[in-house]
Amino acid sequence: MQLKPALRFPGRPRGWFLSLLFHAMATVSAGFAADTSFISDYSETRGFQLGRPVAPQITPDGQSVLFLRAAGPRTAKQSVFEFDVASGRTRELLTAEQVLGAGDEQLSPEEKARRERARISVGGFTSLQLSKDGTQILAPLAGRLFLIERATAKARELPLAGTVLDPRFSPDGRQLAFVRDFDLWTFDLATNRERRLTKGGSEAVSHGLAEFVAQEEMGRFAGYWWSPDSKSLLYQESDAREVEVWHLADPFKPDRTPSPQFYPRPGKANVKVRLGIISAKGGRTRWLSWEAAKHPYFTHADWHAAGGLTVTVQTRDQREVVLLRVNPKTGVTTPLLTERDPVWVNLDQKFPQWLQDGSGFLWTTERNGGWELELRGADGAFRETLVAKEAHWHSLVHASDDAKTIHFLAQPTPVERQLCRRNPDGSVTPLTRELGVVSAVFGGKPAVYALTQDTPAALAQTTIHRADGTRLGELPSVAEAPSLATRTELAKVGPRAGFQVRITRPRNFDPARKYPVLVDVYGGPHAQVVQAAQRGWLLPQWLADQGFIVVAADNRGTPGRGREWEREIFGQFGSVPVEDQVAALRALGAKHPELDLDRVGITGWSFGGYMGALGVLRRADVFKAGVAGAPVTDWFDYDTHYTERYLGVPGEGDPVYPANSLLKDAAGLSRPLLLIHGTADDNVFFRHSLKLADALTRAGKPFEFVPLGGFTHMVPEPAMAEQRWVRTVEFFRRHLGEPK
Repeated sequence: MQLKPALRFPGRPRGWFLSLLFHAMATVSAGFAADTSFISDYSETRGFQLGRPVAPQITPDGQSVLFLRAAGPRTAKQSVFEFDVASGRTRELLTAEQVLGAGDEQLSPEEKARRERARISVGGFTSLQLSKDGTQILAPLAGRLFLIERATAKARELPLAGTVLDPRFSPDGRQLAFVRDFDLWTFDLATNRERRLTKGGSEAVSHGLAEFVAQEEMGRFAGYWWSPDSKSLLYQESDAREVEVWHLADPFKPDRTPSPQFYPRPGKANVKVRLGIISAKGGRTRWLSWEAAKHPYFTHADWHAAGGLTVTVQTRDQREVVLLRVNPKTGVTTPLLTERDPVWVNLDQKFPQWLQDGSGFLWTTERNGGWELELRGADGAFRETLVAKEAHWHSLVHASDDAKTIHFLAQPTPVERQLCRRNPDGSVTPLTRELGVVSAVFGGKPAVYALTQDTPAALAQTTIHRADGTRLGELPSVAEAPSLATRTELAKVGPRAGFQVRITRPRNFDPARKYPVLVDVYGGPHAQVVQAAQRGWLLPQWLADQGFIVVAADNRGTPGRGREWEREIFGQFGSVPVEDQVAALRALGAKHPELDLDRVGITGWSFGGYMGALGVLRRADVFKAGVAGAPVTDWFDYDTHYTERYLGVPGEGDPVYPANSLLKDAAGLSRPLLLIHGTADDNVFFRHSLKLADALTRAGKPFEFVPLGGFTHMVPEPAMAEQRWVRTVEFFRRHLGEPK
């Protein structure tokens, strides 16, 4: 709908402008209707992912693989399955329907928030945990907790009242720990007796829960850790009393009381975290001591039987990370190593990884310009580099007890991920070679692994292998196959180091015609859109089939190209990404004359939404129309840990944040812009789009706005997901036209 300030229409009757808005909404697609058959299938099947095995876990004996899977390709509820490695048979252990019947899940606000942070949009069983001996499975569902005996597939509901968060087995398998009412509890599985370990927990001061920025930005969801002997627990206390409170008041649901949320913004107070050790039987907490004023962020904890207890802390500016050894009897901490970077230190939640005998640990670093794996002594001293940056390290999959053999994911090129093995002699052997993106989960003795491969030719398939790579079977999928074939190519173009790009042409492509171009963008840190995986090619293909050529490029600031490439975005959200997108686009246009660079649109979500608006606001000479989905418009209104990492900790009169804001450019809008945003978004608040809408309206600039009533940062509902893309296509067809 076109928005203009009412004062620009003198003499018009009251209500005339609103009538115009609704008329515009009803007539946005005059003369054109998008083909919705595929996008409807895509939305109903969640991108053809429903029915595919997820979250595989291997039993200690290596004989079985547990996994979650939806019962059908259009069923968004997951059940628990077990795959027998020897026979290749799969059995269903427990379904949501067996527990809930035909009823819907009733989730607490706390559980909804945890799922939002983890980007979980399906229902049913969304996680499972295997006991150390492999005989029992812990499976939460709708705030209830079920214990499944693997041998009999019998499940019993544990008698726990209220909302139970983050339940986990003790190492000996005899107890559970969990958080309820903001306090830490234990539960004895033999006697069904529960014990409250901490007291006084509240929304403002909680015990055992990871705070917002830990879940959203650090990749840490745990707020407590069992000791290896199951006798004690380390837990965090999160004091949010000085943190600014925002109220999520969804205008789509005015009957609901606004939900308060402690939301730390750049330059303002963060949650204060302290760590304590308490007996599993309760009693006094022994608090840990470290330089919390200098290192206020707590990022990771590990309690190893031989390596002991370690915690990792970080400075507010994120340029220093310190690994601390903890004396559990006194709470005194001692530095083991310090990692520094003049811009920022990336976190890796898998490390430290201790050797079985405690003689040392594995550690990752970018100190030499790219990711490397190091072996450190028990005292933190450097011993040797196990995997050098030339091996294109991405992440750890598994290390043998002595770290002589290491399985890891590598990025030989930025568009792919492959499974590799570091051998005892130091050589590296690729275990997968087909172009694509893989992940793997190891387990069991003898060791087996579950390998998930997503390639240009097929969506994800999960196969089971011995440690030497021998294939043993495949986890069964009931997912639908995509109803269209993709016509996508990958390339590298542009000046200097070049840009990885993806080009998708219509299936009825005519090389004699010139096509309007859509730039499919994310552009922000820690994410890539150009990958050799069909999963990311399906939506671009549907968009292309509506009469466009869809292109994507990974600009500086995205991962997979080394430390320097990633950090060139520091302080320059508003310049480096968009300039790189322009450079990549022009390089593509010079190579492919079918791209009509006089008719280019740009679209994205989240950081990509910021880029969609940024493109038309700052490079109107290139981008003739933009769609901004859930955009951050003012970086002062995003969270501390993410924003300060890339823009710095703001001081009074800081020029960096205003320079990267979209608001100051609103008065210069000269191209069509469509904003789309969920009214209940608790990550990039709806406020962001409202602030930009306000600035544009005050400047007398027309634009379109589609609020998604009641939706958060995710839009999983099929009907709304479909309409989001239909509106996007119709918008670009109106403003960019058809192939010529």
